[in-house]
Amino acid sequence: MKGACRCGATTFEVSAPPMVTSACHCKGCQKMASSAYSLTAIFPAPAFQVTQGTPVKGGMKSDENAHFFCPDCMTWMFTRISAMPEIINVRSTLLETPEWTKPYMETMTSEKLGWVQLPVERSFEGFPGQDDIPSLLEGFATSR
Repeated sequence: MKGACRCGATTFEVSAPPMVTSACHCKGCQKMASSAYSLTAIFPAPAFQVTQGTPVKGGMKSDENAHFFCPDCMTWMFTRISAMPEIINVRSTLLETPEWTKPYMETMTSEKLGWVQLPVERSFEGFPGQDDIPSLLEGFATSR
């Protein structure tokens, strides 16, 4: 699958299907997405490759969560989480395949805006724990 920022200057490809899709309701995602939540498709990191352009770090610019943007249009494109280097979170609306935009789970519902209701299978007040991961991946795989 291919994806691109809004202006098309920065592009990427993923060579595997997502492991899971998600909506994050945290205040940080609300502000960075200028929306009620951000949408993410989580891929194995080795399946992701930037094919054009050089994304720049933005957002909080922390070492824990490295948010990458197109330097030309400033579209938030993907996030690398230092504690989970085996995965990459891609903003799913940037993919040419819109089927991956529907979130399977939602996270950080403790910060969710009161009017938001999403058609998700799993919901977490914070982030899923390590014990939740196997059932999330299996549930997502069988739901498609």
